[in-house]
Amino acid sequence: MLDATVAFIQNYGYVMIFVFMAVESSFIPFPSEVVMIPAGFMAARGELSSSCLAVLTAIAGSIAGAYVNYYLALWVGRPFLEKYGKYFFIQREPLDQACEVFNRYGAATTFVCRLVPVIRQLISIPAGISRMKLLPFTFFTALGAGIWSAILCAIGYALGQSARDMSYAELLEQGKSMAQHHLPSVIIGAAVLVAAYALVHKAVVKCCSK
Repeated sequence: MLDATVAFIQNYGYVMIFVFMAVESSFIPFPSEVVMIPAGFMAARGELSSSCLAVLTAIAGSIAGAYVNYYLALWVGRPFLEKYGKYFFIQREPLDQACEVFNRYGAATTFVCRLVPVIRQLISIPAGISRMKLLPFTFFTALGAGIWSAILCAIGYALGQSARDMSYAELLEQGKSMAQHHLPSVIIGAAVLVAAYALVHKAVVKCCSK
């Protein structure tokens, strides 16, 4: 998978980053680490023109894939997905977890959960089931996907500058280890941002209602 992904990105550039990240963000299991860490590595070696453009392309692809899940859930509903989701790579237990998290903590979970493995792809489904408004869904999805893609791309870029002769297999192994090491801090930071957003939103609503 890694060799094929790298070959596609080398040959087709940002188009394949968009495609792979759209797949990753939909219900098809595909690791974003395989895409964005090598993308940052290639940007450091001059094989891609810009790491920033790679991240922006990844955000666009992630939104496109999230829309697939959102509208699928909007059209077919939860009972259908619980019964037939296994045919679309949607397992019952992760789906129930995503729905529980969304129902408990609300729309902002579409941001935080973009940083959490497994639930990352599925959090768009409860958003569609609950008919979350498309604008905030898009905003929170882009924000979460952007942070995650930027982290992975930055890891790849840093490794590309420090060890240019590294193989892509070694790159992915070290990059995944670095991402997993810093993931708890990233999630805590995201939760703090959501809490701050909730407090500001509540204060603004309270002020406007007076």
